Amino acid sequence: MLTRLGRFTVRRRRLVLSFTVLFLVVAAVLGGGAFGVLKTAGFDDPGSESVRAQELLDEHFAGGEPNVVLVLTADGRSVDDADLVAEGEAIAARLDAIEGVEQVASYWSLGSPPPLRSNDGDTALVLARVTGDDAAIDEAVTAIDGELAGQQGGFEVLLGGQQAVFADIGHTIEGDLLRAELIAIPLTLMLLLFVFRGVVAASLPLFVGLIAVFGTFLSLFVIGSVTDVSIYAINLTTALGLGLAIDYSLFIVSRFREELAAGRSVEAAVVRTVETAGKTVLISALTVAVSLSALLVFPLYFLRSFAYAGVAVVLLALAGSLLALPALLAVLGTRVNALRIGRRREARPDHEGLWHRIAVFVMRRPVPIAATAVAVLLLLGAPFLRVSFGAPDDRVLPTSAGSRQASEILRADFSGNTAESFGVVADGVGAGRIDDIAASAATISVMPGVDRVDSAAGTFVAGELVATSPADARFFAADGAEITWMSVVPDFAVVSEQGEQLVDDIRALELPIDVAVQGSAASLVDTKAAIRDALPWALTIIVVATLVLLFLLAGSLLVPIKALVLNALSLTATFGAMVWIFQDGNLSELLGFTATGTLEASMPILMFCVAFGLSMDYEVFLLSRIKEEHDRTGDNEAAVALGLERTGSIVTAAAALLAITFFAFGTSGVSFIKMFGIGLGIAVLMDATIVRAFLVPAFMRLAGNANWWAPAPLRRFHDRFGLKEGDGHEPVVPQAGAADHRELVGAGR
Repeated sequence: MLTRLGRFTVRRRRLVLSFTVLFLVVAAVLGGGAFGVLKTAGFDDPGSESVRAQELLDEHFAGGEPNVVLVLTADGRSVDDADLVAEGEAIAARLDAIEGVEQVASYWSLGSPPPLRSNDGDTALVLARVTGDDAAIDEAVTAIDGELAGQQGGFEVLLGGQQAVFADIGHTIEGDLLRAELIAIPLTLMLLLFVFRGVVAASLPLFVGLIAVFGTFLSLFVIGSVTDVSIYAINLTTALGLGLAIDYSLFIVSRFREELAAGRSVEAAVVRTVETAGKTVLISALTVAVSLSALLVFPLYFLRSFAYAGVAVVLLALAGSLLALPALLAVLGTRVNALRIGRRREARPDHEGLWHRIAVFVMRRPVPIAATAVAVLLLLGAPFLRVSFGAPDDRVLPTSAGSRQASEILRADFSGNTAESFGVVADGVGAGRIDDIAASAATISVMPGVDRVDSAAGTFVAGELVATSPADARFFAADGAEITWMSVVPDFAVVSEQGEQLVDDIRALELPIDVAVQGSAASLVDTKAAIRDALPWALTIIVVATLVLLFLLAGSLLVPIKALVLNALSLTATFGAMVWIFQDGNLSELLGFTATGTLEASMPILMFCVAFGLSMDYEVFLLSRIKEEHDRTGDNEAAVALGLERTGSIVTAAAALLAITFFAFGTSGVSFIKMFGIGLGIAVLMDATIVRAFLVPAFMRLAGNANWWAPAPLRRFHDRFGLKEGDGHEPVVPQAGAADHRELVGAGR
């Protein structure tokens, strides 16, 4: 198959390139529309109790809890001063006039309730709910921020609340993406020039990267037009698109230059490259795609979005590497080495290379080296044993964000955390059961951490009715429907272990009415349950598919199992680092984030799938070359040493380039995107160094010829269906200047 594909790209090179350019133009024009259809939510299980409760609030009460809060601070003056009362009411009226804003209520319009005034009396709140789809909500929040945030008469106004936080996250990420590209692309190009020592060769990975990134933007635009897709997937698209394009192009271009240096004609070199390096790229891409596709089993569309983006970018990088790139190499021919930079490197015998010497050193002392490496990885991974999961809130934003500043004031200066109140919904309960509603509200109000409960029966504090208003029944009971709800106001940050416990305790209460709990803490509880239920299926998909693909490549049982174990081992160190840095807060001042004592619940799953796929990417690069040499010589140790020598520089360069791309996202102002970038950068480097350089040769030396054993039935299956190279018997015709190419083999070593 790959032989035919290579010959096709050579014969139809100009046709392939013409279609590639046309695709790039269409993708660049239409792909920009992806930003208009992607969403900033996706962290909830749509079938959970918390989501059902929210849907009831949306249907009958225009959403229920306020999701926008204006924090009005008078800088030392009392908000009850007559002139400030008038200004506060005017600000509330202006807020009410903005399109998409409903249920505006203020400290003054509600009769000056103490919970809406700060402890020192100089700050008051205006509450509202913004309704509509994501685009309408974002437009309304932007309008509120532009019209009301800042100095308004005697008040300094800050915009806070859930929707303001999400809007700030979305806007911050858009700026982060541009900054990351401005950092990553120049550094990547410089390193590519160093690796290839030529402008033409160094530009080829960027060509494939454009195909992958713009093509995925187009895919996300199409998918986002028919289903929910998270905007956070854009970060993976850029990082993984450029990274895999570099990985695959390095392997393809290096093998092409190696074949030219061996004296093959340009056409024969392209075909042989697709047969050999192309097989490696194919298996690698399938392995990465399978790892990312496992995210589809999770009900959270935040995670599924990374599967959409990840699978698309992998397949497009694969298509660019096996179709467009070979066609371009066939056109360039020996000009791939044009515009050289620096002095030519003299070719060295394989046994004199650095990576060959490392492999030999390790295989002479496999037990102590393997034991030391495993101990180091386990030690680095130990902090993950105390991981605590949470959900994103305003603290993921930089301290300069207005919504974060508003939330900080609410936490520090108000007796109850009104901005983090959550709903308790009772379906099938009407006004005729007001006594049951009162009893339920009173029971919830005495629970630890509850500041007050507002309901159709009034406001309850510590089990006692403290206030009633004619507006209560209208606000908390739907006209013409048997449904009511209560607002529970906590006195702590609700996204916490205490908040999760409160949700569980409310759900466990024996109340006279059946209730469903809504809000960020309830969503976190339900999200954890959804991830826990789906995780075994995701792991099964990854493990089974990886074993099958690596068996088709190696024809062995032990090698795929060894790969799974070593990759999992390397990831433990990465997860331990994430707990030590982002949960515990070490390096928080240096990296510029606020530690919350938790990790975002879905992020480790996402990082595992991405990092595992990339680890297998490098495993396939190394294994394919070892397998090629073992098939040729039958010598296990020589094959390992030569395989590491032939791929060590490629894997190291690819890992460094990919790490640069991921680390660039470590500059993000959103802490969980920062964790995503830094964590994956560490994972890539850890795998390409400790695992590939030390653990792989040590374990393959210890296993010896058992590396290549398989039962007879499986051996026959591999002989028939396994992935094999072409016969490699194309005539090697020495070309003019072939000797000049021999030093270029070093790019593949």
